[in-house]
Amino acid sequence: MHQKLIRNIWAVGRNYADHAAEMKAAVPKSPMIFLKAGTSIETSSKIKLPSWSNEIHYELELAFWVDEKLSYSHITLALDLTARDAQNEAKAKSAPWTLAKSFQGACPLGSWLSLSEIQNLDDLTFTLHVNDQIRQSGRVQDMIFNPATLLTYVQSHFPLTPSDVILTGTPAGVGPLQSGDTLVATLQIQNHTLLTCLWDVE
Repeated sequence: MHQKLIRNIWAVGRNYADHAAEMKAAVPKSPMIFLKAGTSIETSSKIKLPSWSNEIHYELELAFWVDEKLSYSHITLALDLTARDAQNEAKAKSAPWTLAKSFQGACPLGSWLSLSEIQNLDDLTFTLHVNDQIRQSGRVQDMIFNPATLLTYVQSHFPLTPSDVILTGTPAGVGPLQSGDTLVATLQIQNHTLLTCLWDVE
């Protein structure tokens, strides 16, 4: 996979009811799509916190690679890093979230896995541990809009292009990162681990 080819990251907000509740927000009736810059992709194991924010939150999500046929071909784990202080300020002003979502390194990605190896997406689960404590646990079955629905929605509403990435939302348990934190994310299917991602916060 060629990360440098990624132009757009189509992300969905509030795709888990428990996360909408923790954010004190209504559950959307249609996918709530926002953009992260493709240049915010980070493929190293290091997370660098921007100096201008005091509240960078982790949000673990499934990420799908869009192929030449505008279909999903690969999957990985991603962190939709969010400057929560900047986001809350933007919300209060009814302003865009771009600063909160598209800063340098705002989208750490794991290694890509071919979907040909996965028979049923509904069986996928993922977890995030921060400093050896479990913080997030999600299941595809619990998504408000499943991956196929999100793809169809993005295809019909936006200029989706090959090599774009679609993020599918985060479950409850988001929280702040601090320098020195260690993150371990796993993707599983029926108790079998498909992928493990390690990130260190500098």
